[in-house]
Amino acid sequence: MNNLSITKPDSRTRPILIKNGKVVMEDEIADVALGIADGRIETVLANDGEMSRWMSSHSDAAVIDAQHKYVLPGLIDIHCDAIEKEIQPRPNTLFPLQMALLEFERKLPLHGVTTMYHSLSLGVGISLRGDHLLTEMIELINRYRANRSVVRNRIHLRYEVSHLTGMPVVENYLRDRKIDYLSFMDHSPGQGQYRKPGSFEHYVMKNQGVDRNEVALIVDDLAKRREQVDWIRLHELGKLAMENGIAIASHDNDTEDSVDQSAKLGATVCEFPINLETASYAASKGQRVCVGAPNIVRGASHDNNLRAVDAISSDSAHIICSDYHPSSMLAAIFKLADEGIAALPKAVKMGSLHPAEALGTNDELGSIKPGKAADIIIVDRYEKLPWVTCAIVGGNIVYRAATYY
Repeated sequence: MNNLSITKPDSRTRPILIKNGKVVMEDEIADVALGIADGRIETVLANDGEMSRWMSSHSDAAVIDAQHKYVLPGLIDIHCDAIEKEIQPRPNTLFPLQMALLEFERKLPLHGVTTMYHSLSLGVGISLRGDHLLTEMIELINRYRANRSVVRNRIHLRYEVSHLTGMPVVENYLRDRKIDYLSFMDHSPGQGQYRKPGSFEHYVMKNQGVDRNEVALIVDDLAKRREQVDWIRLHELGKLAMENGIAIASHDNDTEDSVDQSAKLGATVCEFPINLETASYAASKGQRVCVGAPNIVRGASHDNNLRAVDAISSDSAHIICSDYHPSSMLAAIFKLADEGIAALPKAVKMGSLHPAEALGTNDELGSIKPGKAADIIIVDRYEKLPWVTCAIVGGNIVYRAATYY
């Protein structure tokens, strides 16, 4: 983990009492109250007497009546590239980076996300328009989070291994601790996500606005560069990440061999395995398997790959991320509980404690427990769909919502 502090002094912070909520703890749902002070969960209060005693020593506390809504730990999203769509919502429509960051961040608390690992691609995505877009965004996020934040803004650098000129960029960010999570990707045609003929070409044409001639040149160049990948130097890159406490993930593994190769590079998280066999194998090797919330909500992969619920049902998936659709995370968690695939505390941990464990922040984040940072959301339901009525980050209320009738 980098040197960002989990909690920062803030003159706005005042004690908070959350009462009358259904508090989702690590292994149970409890009818308890929470006392929050100095940005942390100070205590769990079991009855009115304990609440009265706590309030007497925290007379300036704000009181939040949860009105029997669910009280959850804030969600931790370790993979979401939606920021790239905020920058470029359509091909060739680039928006100012600072505007994109601020507008995107504002949306996160209402989806229950209190820690976001903005997933920025080096070698694909916005960097196809030039590495400068990625490097400018990383520098912007680092400057921004040094001065203010609505949620905990973190950076997940997704490195395309065939992007040979990008390796020094990754090395510098690791040494300077300007990123918080690193994944190695190989989006070359014929394997992984693009094993079906023509699927890579179709994706690039649709998302980057290039024609068939341009995409043919991209594919030809990609094939040549992949042959030149220096796997020994890549291994050293993984070692550098681990030395700096930065977790490593693999991406779109489709065979046991690919899982093994990723593990040699230092990967401890397996993101979006293509099939159940690969997911199960990665889990058996002690890796944390991450699946997409949109897959759960929709009931299928948009690429007709592994169904996330199949991996979860077979205990071959541990983490839920939003992938490209932040509002899906909370909906996926409650859908898993409603359909009996996972009890609510277990489903919640897939979007909070387990990602914190995978990235080494679980001592501070990921569950409702005395001593941990007070990142909490209050969740109501409307026709089975969850919606956030209050979000607290580091003991500060950053979002509140209600209906007007």
